[in-house]
Amino acid sequence: MAGTTLSRAWLRVGAVSGALAVTAGAYGAHGNRGLPHLPHLKKLYATGNQYHFLHSLALLAVPHCRRPLLAGSLLTSGMVLFCGTFYYHALSGDPSLTVAAPYGGTLLILGWAAMAL
Repeated sequence: MAGTTLSRAWLRVGAVSGALAVTAGAYGAHGNRGLPHLPHLKKLYATGNQYHFLHSLALLAVPHCRRPLLAGSLLTSGMVLFCGTFYYHALSGDPSLTVAAPYGGTLLILGWAAMAL
């Protein structure tokens, strides 16, 4: 029973994250008027959004791995640190939090590795 509840929870986390990724993508394409429009910031935002969406899909597979709590936690934390800092930098122009991005990327890699366990 607990495994089924955990599986449903990760499916919901993945679905909510996917909905947020689509929303963020739409905002980046249509709603960010008045924010920095420098080409490198738009590319940074698009990269963060791409990783956000792809890893949201990965979360949907988490219930099928042997250690869903580990894999899901690593992927979710990695998305927050990696994608979140990219979104923040692109929207604010402030690069101060991007020092967290490599840690987020490492957590994403570890999340994929945890799915293979």
